[in-house]
Amino acid sequence: MDKTKEKIDEFCKYLLIDKKYSNNTITSYHTDLMKYYEFNKNKNINNITKKDIKDYISYLKKQNLNDKSISRNISSIRAFYKFLLVEKYITNNPMLDISLPKVKKSLPDTLSIEEVDKLLDIKLNNHYDYRNKAILELMYATGIRASEVVNLKVNDIDLDMALLRTIGKGNKERIVPLGDYACKFLKEYIFNYRAYLLKKEQTDYLFLNNHGKKLTRQGLFKIIKKIGQEKDLTFSPHTLRHSFASHLLQNGADLISIQQMLGHSDVSTTQIYTHISNEQLKKNYQDFHPHGK
Repeated sequence: MDKTKEKIDEFCKYLLIDKKYSNNTITSYHTDLMKYYEFNKNKNINNITKKDIKDYISYLKKQNLNDKSISRNISSIRAFYKFLLVEKYITNNPMLDISLPKVKKSLPDTLSIEEVDKLLDIKLNNHYDYRNKAILELMYATGIRASEVVNLKVNDIDLDMALLRTIGKGNKERIVPLGDYACKFLKEYIFNYRAYLLKKEQTDYLFLNNHGKKLTRQGLFKIIKKIGQEKDLTFSPHTLRHSFASHLLQNGADLISIQQMLGHSDVSTTQIYTHISNEQLKKNYQDFHPHGK
């Protein structure tokens, strides 16, 4: 494919500068497109046909990718060809009429309130424990994403007003309230224990690793995995986000407020939590009604 790598890089710059996508989203697009490039690298991009696209989709299926992953790959390629067409690098779009596989929507994993209590019951012996406690209390209190957690700076937390400022997807800023528990342990961490993690270089990032640098997503996932193993709980940062939203809805919060706190651009994305709530209602009925089963 003639100069396709250059076009992929140009497309990724467009996603960064014009669309303001996050680095993680752009990396995902780049990975999908480079895989597509390797499959068709002996063909000129102007000569790719609909049959070539279908052959590539068949190849993805043979790699045992699930429908969700295949759908994401197709979406990446589709967006790339739209860009090429707009920039007049191609005259025909082979992605026209290429449909996405039907992906079965599954309810997101959540923790029960009892499981969250178990998770947050951390013995506080050193500065790492106080950092981890602050992280988990913050994530459950606000529902912010892993990428938002690691990019927080000290000044993004207003403990007096009990508010958090974060930059989400699409570079959109939002303000999220903080609960009493989150404020308490953030205050403990910031004023009494964060200094132990600082090294020679000063940094404004809130959560630091053992080298005194900004905690990475990988570092955050390792912390969460370790705590999960200790508590015999399987969860991820997104599980806490889902639990935050689900528990708010179960306790009477309205969907629009939850949408704003999660930073969803469309309320239809937030509506998945009404299904979780309904499933919980059914389970409670079956468990506790004399004729429920």
